Amino acid sequence: MLQSIRNGSRSWGAKIIIGLMVAAMALFGVESLFSAFGRDPNQVASVNGEPILRQQVELEVQRALRSGQVPPEQERTLRNEVLDQLITQELLGQYAEEGGFYLSDEQLDQIIVTLPEFQDSQGRFNADIFRNQLGRAGYTPLSFREELRGDLKRRYLQQGIAQSDFVLPNERERLVSLQNQQRSFRYVMLDESDIDFTPSVSDQQIQTYYDDNPERFERPEQVQIEYVVIDRQEMAEDVEVDEAALRRAYRTQNANSDRRVSHIMVTFGDERTREEAQARAEQALAAIQGGESFEDAALEYSDDTASAEQGGDLGVIAPGFMGEAFDEAAFSLDEGETSELVEMGDAFHVLQVTEVEGPSFEEQRDTLMQTAALDEVGDAFNRRVQRLIDESFAADDLQSVAEDLDLPLYQTDWIARDGGTGVLSEPGVMDEAFTDDVLDGGYNSEVIELDDDRRLVLRAADHREATLLPLDEVRDEIEGYVASAQRQQALEEEAERLIAALNADEPVDVSWQQASDIARQAPATLPAALVDGVFRLPRPADGESRYGQVSLPARVAVVALDEVSAGSVDDNDQTSDFVARISEQLRAQAAVQGLINQLRSDADIER
Repeated sequence: MLQSIRNGSRSWGAKIIIGLMVAAMALFGVESLFSAFGRDPNQVASVNGEPILRQQVELEVQRALRSGQVPPEQERTLRNEVLDQLITQELLGQYAEEGGFYLSDEQLDQIIVTLPEFQDSQGRFNADIFRNQLGRAGYTPLSFREELRGDLKRRYLQQGIAQSDFVLPNERERLVSLQNQQRSFRYVMLDESDIDFTPSVSDQQIQTYYDDNPERFERPEQVQIEYVVIDRQEMAEDVEVDEAALRRAYRTQNANSDRRVSHIMVTFGDERTREEAQARAEQALAAIQGGESFEDAALEYSDDTASAEQGGDLGVIAPGFMGEAFDEAAFSLDEGETSELVEMGDAFHVLQVTEVEGPSFEEQRDTLMQTAALDEVGDAFNRRVQRLIDESFAADDLQSVAEDLDLPLYQTDWIARDGGTGVLSEPGVMDEAFTDDVLDGGYNSEVIELDDDRRLVLRAADHREATLLPLDEVRDEIEGYVASAQRQQALEEEAERLIAALNADEPVDVSWQQASDIARQAPATLPAALVDGVFRLPRPADGESRYGQVSLPARVAVVALDEVSAGSVDDNDQTSDFVARISEQLRAQAAVQGLINQLRSDADIER
């Protein structure tokens, strides 16, 4: 909760311009950590005499690791980055303090009461919520206010510096013109078929590459996992559902679907008694049950002569349109079924559904079969899951649990945190595999709910820490890397030879491909790296070409830049606004970074 307050208090300047803060790098929660571990006076750094405590660093490291944004094997690097960021925060805070940045208690109060974390369901500040939320995080109102005061001072400082810079109109026009610039060029792609070269990789080159690139050959922390799954859909595959149950399910599923209805209406009142009307309606129903068509019976018996001429058709009826008695009869019928007598007002009706809007019974049969089967095994599934909860909690292994519940026990090869496939790739599964209870305690996991129909329990069968793979295991891989680099270098040397010949006006045997009026946003037919390389070449003199090379994966392009066209400048163009905003942000970033660099240079920092 308090982390989101912290995030909300940060400006776009703090998030975008500085570019140094990682997710969750804030000081909230320090007091609660102290309360758990006791106050440790040891310092990991000081900034102009102000201490940065080890607990501050560890709190931020653990937050980043728990967020999943930083892999555990990078914890050492992360710890150094966190300390660096806390030093930057302290420097900015001291600079703001020395500069006379001031926030009154009234200003802080106005900000606090607007934070949604402290508001009730009506969006009003609630003092009880405020105290409770702070109490859970180990804060007093006073300590929270001071943390917030420091944050806001740094925020306003960064905003002030960022907003003090601006782009002049002529600078804006020049930037837009450069962004919209177009270039015409020729190019030829060189690949290994264009050179006579055979790589030769020595043991020393392999060793050097291995020593210089250890991060490429780190094996991450891995586990072997045993797991069992209870799947209600698999249980349902063995269930047979009878036709009557399917029909009932179809009626239930389509109970509110619009349907076309025909009727025979026999009225009573002035001309006939209720009993006489009932007898006549029963005759009509008996005739239909005896084989007479509904259309013929309607012509013979129905007092609704208008619909009788149409076979009794009333059209498509929606629920609620004709009243409760009609709905109870008509919307309980399948297509082609005929009702018993239905008394409504001063008439008896015989109803027949001639069409149900939506899929037919046959079209829905498979889905109905699956749904009915799932319902059939629902209780058995729940009992089985409860047994899985009870037995996996108490058992010292997973094999016995699998045998007792008649479940297959699956086992994986070595997999990393992000290496799960199938059910192991489902959200939260691999996180559970690397919890302390499973990994270090050797316990079965809690029952993991994959979805409504599946439950999973896992266990770590084996575990190995992250390590640098031995050279012998990766020798072939490294040999491939070095050979590729040698081929790329040979291609670049061939490109240099061609460029030297072109600059000397010597004839070269190449087949140029032409690209005319190409903008920075290259068409999909051209590699983006090629276009980026072309736009890095200096402008050629009029009537001449500028030659260069652009490296691409397993290829090198020799480029002849022939012409550069100035871009158009339109104040109403969205590109103009975009370029101006990016320029302002970059300049602001440079200004803030310049301040940070100067503060670091002048400060007394001990680590």
